[in-house]
Amino acid sequence: MDAQKLKDNFAQVGSNGIVVAEYFYADLFAREPQLRSMFPGAMSKQHEVLLGALSQIVSTVDDTDTLVPFLQDLGRRHHGFGVAAEHYGPVGASLLATLAYFSGPDWNEDLERDWAAAYGVVAQVMTEAAAEPVA
Repeated sequence: MDAQKLKDNFAQVGSNGIVVAEYFYADLFAREPQLRSMFPGAMSKQHEVLLGALSQIVSTVDDTDTLVPFLQDLGRRHHGFGVAAEHYGPVGASLLATLAYFSGPDWNEDLERDWAAAYGVVAQVMTEAAAEPVA
């Protein structure tokens, strides 16, 4: 996984602003309509939260001492919202679809493989943290 490629690509994608989050959630809810009820009716705050979390993850992708605790906390909080392990697959698919869409012709198999690997780590750390007993 090439951390710099992920950072460069996310900078490109993120330059599209809030529409990235809107696209992501539209894709997610089209894939898994039952997930819509887990979110507020007005999604503007959620869009900002998503972009902020993605930005934090990407900016620390090569700093595990910072990234892992952030993801563990995120996983525990998501568990509190009712997120289950089976939700991570559709979320990953929607994330890749969103990244591909906003990357345009720059999207390729190597970038997709790097993003899939990075998301796999994110999902694993979050899922494991969510499964830990609360102290």
